Amino acid sequence: MPDAAPACPKSMEFGPCGGVTFDGGCEVGPQPCPFVDRATVRWPGPAGGEPAAGDPAGAAAGAGPESAGAVRMRDLLARRQIVVADLPDRALDAASLAAGARALGGPVDAVLAGDSGRARVQFPPSYRAHLIQAEGVAVWSGFTCRDRNRVAMEGELAALAHIGVAGVHCVTGDHTLTGHRPDAQPVFDLDSTRAAQLARARGHLVSVAEAPATPPVERRPERLVEKLRAGAEICFVNHAGGVEPVRRFVGRVHDLGATAGFIPCVPAVFDRESARLLATFTTLVLPPGYLDGVLAAADPRRAGVRAAVELARGLLALDGVVGVNLSGGPGAGREAEFAESLAEVADELGLHGGPDGAGLSPAGR
Repeated sequence: MPDAAPACPKSMEFGPCGGVTFDGGCEVGPQPCPFVDRATVRWPGPAGGEPAAGDPAGAAAGAGPESAGAVRMRDLLARRQIVVADLPDRALDAASLAAGARALGGPVDAVLAGDSGRARVQFPPSYRAHLIQAEGVAVWSGFTCRDRNRVAMEGELAALAHIGVAGVHCVTGDHTLTGHRPDAQPVFDLDSTRAAQLARARGHLVSVAEAPATPPVERRPERLVEKLRAGAEICFVNHAGGVEPVRRFVGRVHDLGATAGFIPCVPAVFDRESARLLATFTTLVLPPGYLDGVLAAADPRRAGVRAAVELARGLLALDGVVGVNLSGGPGAGREAEFAESLAEVADELGLHGGPDGAGLSPAGR
């Protein structure tokens, strides 16, 4: 395996992460990102998540059968486009998780239960997924390398496979110095590319993120190709400024001969609190005038729904796009209203086709 880049605070091997600042700096401090001027690091092992020679993480995981959740989601993706929505919930609050799942479970095909970039304390991914799926809602589980070493990651991935989550979204994760718990020790035993290999070997449908607007812009498609070789199948495209930037990025990936399903992020803004939270996303790029248009409206909530639907429809028309991710979060105490607005966006998109949906059978709960 390649060595970690000198001075990378996340000990990444397959950088850069999505937190590179627009001038090429590191998210943690004033130093430049060591990967920006470095050639794309190539995946050294076989494609498709098989363990690379001499790779202890891959060998420990082994190659397992497809999880039941991965089978269901792959079947759905083969039939139609999907809507995934970020799950608004209060940390360590099972009732809040359940309420958000119930609000979204009709028009949304899966909820993205991510590890918060703000480094708050919350339930482990597998337990959160268990609570959500108890409401009959499919879970696309966020999976960060920030807070757990590879042994703990292997255990979480085994648990997520056992309960049958729809997908596992592998990210390196924001550094703890950028969140609410700078006192927490960052782990980063692996990065997103190695985590993708580990998750695929456990039988998961694996997604990764890529940031087309973040330096090095010209090499972001190449980096995604290496993640795909490691085992990822789906790319969540970070907020990149609208339909055309996503079209260009997908086209460049296709030009490199790679095949993937793309799920671009659609900004979910319904009030000033959700706008402020979205603005905390690393290197956020929104379509020109998007926030102003929503917040200046007489009814910002309705304007936010309309804006999200319009952008989502434009993205869904692109070649290679298999769905959209309604991305954002509420202000404190506004979780229920935010979930209802997300559900309204998904309902207006009209992709959820009843029997074609990804809801769980009783055996999958």
